[in-house]
Amino acid sequence: MVIRKIGVLSLGKLMAIMYALIGALFGLLYALFALIGGGAMMAAGSGDAALGGGMMMGLGVAAVIVLPILYGILGFIGGLISALFFNLAARFAGGLEIEAS
Repeated sequence: MVIRKIGVLSLGKLMAIMYALIGALFGLLYALFALIGGGAMMAAGSGDAALGGGMMMGLGVAAVIVLPILYGILGFIGGLISALFFNLAARFAGGLEIEAS
């Protein structure tokens, strides 16, 4: 089986979903560390340290929302560009040979 062309929007959508999932994982990890660190800052300090800890915790929670969206958008754009380059290169190279069993 030889793949000679990839659907540009098809790959863009697939990459958007995959990268959004990666962004969700990174967002959750960032939120976990931000909540732990921010909570420690709030417990240990007073005044500016407590305010900084609260802001750190808020950024951690925002990362769970922002990172999947941002990664998804960038994954979509990257998928579009990758498919366009693949289609261009496949014209010259004859495609990509895949053996499926």
